[in-house]
Amino acid sequence: MDRLSGLDASFLYLETPEQLMHVCALFVLDPSTMPEPYSFRRLQQQIEDAVSDVPTFTRKLRRVPLGLDHPIWVRDARFDIERHVHRLAVPPPGGYEELTALTAHLAGLPLDRSRPLWEMWVIEGYADEDGEKVVVFSKMHHATVDGVSGSNLVSALCSLSPTDPPLRLEEVGTHGREPGRRELLGRAVLTNLTRPVAAARLVQPTTQMITRTVARARAGTAMAAPLTAPRTSFNGTITGHRSIGFLDLDLEEVRAVKNATGTTVNDVVLAIAGGALRAYLAEHDDLPEESLLATVPVSVHASTRHSTGANKVSALFTKLATHLDDPLERLADLAERNRHAKEHQQAISADALQDWAEFAAPRTFGLAVRAYAGLGLADRLPVAHNLVISNVPGPPIPLYLAGARIQALYPLGPVFHGAGLNVTVLSNAGRLHVGVIACRESVPDPDVLVGHFPNELARLRAAVEAQPV
Repeated sequence: MDRLSGLDASFLYLETPEQLMHVCALFVLDPSTMPEPYSFRRLQQQIEDAVSDVPTFTRKLRRVPLGLDHPIWVRDARFDIERHVHRLAVPPPGGYEELTALTAHLAGLPLDRSRPLWEMWVIEGYADEDGEKVVVFSKMHHATVDGVSGSNLVSALCSLSPTDPPLRLEEVGTHGREPGRRELLGRAVLTNLTRPVAAARLVQPTTQMITRTVARARAGTAMAAPLTAPRTSFNGTITGHRSIGFLDLDLEEVRAVKNATGTTVNDVVLAIAGGALRAYLAEHDDLPEESLLATVPVSVHASTRHSTGANKVSALFTKLATHLDDPLERLADLAERNRHAKEHQQAISADALQDWAEFAAPRTFGLAVRAYAGLGLADRLPVAHNLVISNVPGPPIPLYLAGARIQALYPLGPVFHGAGLNVTVLSNAGRLHVGVIACRESVPDPDVLVGHFPNELARLRAAVEAQPV
């Protein structure tokens, strides 16, 4: 039986019509590398061939009777690729503005929970400065993937050359056994009876963790605390409308700043994001005096003791130093804070979030989320964090999807009530692909925000070069 972990299931319970919990990605494909001329039917068939024996793409949810336990995954015996891979075209002139408007609309549509929780939209008619492209806009529910597992799933579709088969970095799995209703109910009752014992086992390590955190806070080496973020225009109750922006940065330029300053690529990326946010908020007369606070997801795939579940993540909170105008001062401040935050995060059990998520009651959790949204509490309560920023390592070499070179891959995470902006950066073959998604009412012009990213990188490079040797 393939039961969802508590953390995976939590993304189902967090979902509301406005707070959709799927992860999106925008693939820009160069069809000129395809061995045969582009055809939607051929592309659809190749995707079907690649995913038909990968359970993540062919399983669906089955609820436990009375909602007594987290759902389980079962094979979709009526799996049909035509319900998952669709065809669209951008309206003329088929440029950046038309593409972002269309994909933002698609991002605001919920996934059908009666089927496997993913879909792809093949978008034709888009053209950039290099000519016509084919765009694939994918959506996968967060209950099925996190950053690392999502990257691994891409390998089920991609290859190293136009004629190679998909990489398949992981072994093809098998579907779990589908139990009967009586067995599901019995297991759920047993799980609920043993939960007090499981909770008691977590009390001591959690108490120790809190004690260590207090000690770090007194020593000034703790990560930034949630609920201390200043309020901005994108920190309130969100709607179901989305806005999207994207662009590329040169990874070598980022590495040059990293090498010259003794920092990390992640430090530089966060410093660039902090500068871009500072410039954007200043233009909108919305820049707070205090620094913005970001949640940065951290993969614990390498350190967790859990072998099941798609989401193996923790998180750290970091100040983006948006109160500082000087780019080098911002980078130095961020680097020091990140060092403390990483040490603090590593001192916390890799399984803490997953262990406590097991106690998320389906009905209670869902009602609480809906009450939080319906009462507009995100507009009244202290701001937990301003936004989510992810930096995902991608392939260092070019990849191909159905023979078409992936020219760009822009990741787009979910947005939340209280934090209606998500910035995700993915490295790919010498480029950094920056994807921004937001609640449209909160950030109607994400293209303006992403437009500040290259400006901030240029400011950093200039500041580094101006330093005395």
